[in-house]
Amino acid sequence: MSLSDAAGAVRLRLPQYLGYAAGDAANNLAFSMTSMFLLIYYTDVVGISAAAAGTLFLVIRIWDAFADLFAGRMVDRTMSRWGKFRPFFLFGGVPLMLLSVATFTLPGLADGGTALLLAYLTYGALGLAYSLVNIPYGSLASAMTQQPEERGSLASFRMIGTALTIILLALVVAPQIQRFRGDPAGFQQSLLVTTVVFTVLGVGLYLFLFRTSTEQVARTVAHVSLRQSLRTLRSNRPLIMLCLSSLAFLCGMFTLQTVQAYYARDVLGNANYIILLTILGAGAIFVVAPFIPRLVRTVGKKRGFIGFGLLGVLAGVVISLAPPTVPVVAIIGFALMGVSMAGVNTLMWALEADTVEYGEWRTGVRTEGTTYAMFSFTRKLGQAVGGAAAAYAIGFGGYVANAPAQSGEALGWIAATAGFVPAAFILIGVAVFLAYPLTESVFATMIEETRARRSTARNEVVAGESPVV
Repeated sequence: MSLSDAAGAVRLRLPQYLGYAAGDAANNLAFSMTSMFLLIYYTDVVGISAAAAGTLFLVIRIWDAFADLFAGRMVDRTMSRWGKFRPFFLFGGVPLMLLSVATFTLPGLADGGTALLLAYLTYGALGLAYSLVNIPYGSLASAMTQQPEERGSLASFRMIGTALTIILLALVVAPQIQRFRGDPAGFQQSLLVTTVVFTVLGVGLYLFLFRTSTEQVARTVAHVSLRQSLRTLRSNRPLIMLCLSSLAFLCGMFTLQTVQAYYARDVLGNANYIILLTILGAGAIFVVAPFIPRLVRTVGKKRGFIGFGLLGVLAGVVISLAPPTVPVVAIIGFALMGVSMAGVNTLMWALEADTVEYGEWRTGVRTEGTTYAMFSFTRKLGQAVGGAAAAYAIGFGGYVANAPAQSGEALGWIAATAGFVPAAFILIGVAVFLAYPLTESVFATMIEETRARRSTARNEVVAGESPVV
């Protein structure tokens, strides 16, 4: 596929946006399935204690983070007849979805050590497969367009794909949690059917992404060396600040996402509340997404990011203080958190694409794979810390798997973990992001200077190849 300079690039059309949304919908059939339901599967079906599951999450998700760096190097070294990123969707989608099935089909063995070992192996393999698909997927956006509005739209469509999948997961899995409470064998059989169906759906979505995705931003270096990648990362201050802030935000988000099923079932008294809370949280993207391009034009990404973050702090406090006997208060808290996380995550993806441009502006080399891998590395660390924090907290609070009811202390810890802990993490993320240096005006100047540099380089090449008369 030939790549053209951004100045002459074709504007993105609806099929490209829909294909990009389909890619993250497929990703989340594996990713969000684990972040939302793997802990409750481990504790209530496999029989792994909450503390042991917390350690597993911490170890495997740190492993996943380093797998992202490996995948980033694979991407930067790749160039094929399908482009730099698209081959990974074609060849990686099937293994990823099959490993998702394996992760949720561990037998409930009497030998807890064997079950725990199988959990480490299957979840670790899933993480590696996910990195080899998700890193090229995330890197693709910066190669599709350099237009800020189009990048904002791509990020919005990505979040719509995510939201649709998360809502689907809640609609399908939450009734299973309620129906098979106290029946691990029934829950296991139901999850097997569910994940097999998701595999077929996910593979179809990856093929649609492969068919519709385009790579049209020019690059001067097709195969990026490790030395070039490291030099670009070292000089990329906006990426470093974005990674640190995102790490804190995502610790909070994954803490809430991991404990949400317990909050609905045990604090509010009915696992079917997962559906409503998830629709409010994930469905907020449908309210927020249409306004993101306009928000980028009016207040800029940085101010929008901070504003959405502060809303999340308020939402966390509401969730923890909500009286269980008045579920509407908790519902309002989750709705506010949904708006906050929808805005933060959408802007996060657009900001990451901007840091690719900054890296090229500073060094002359585009390193989409390594830059996105570094960003994703921090996301995986956030998932590791957030998931582990949730597991450790409910374990410390006295959670008992498959108990008819939890103690008052356990319920208090679940409520605090769902609200106060995310609020504290988000507040740290806001404080860090105040130092983010890349404004909209600086970005526009960077793009023009990079284009001029490319044009000069092309003219010099043409002049050097002209015959002398």
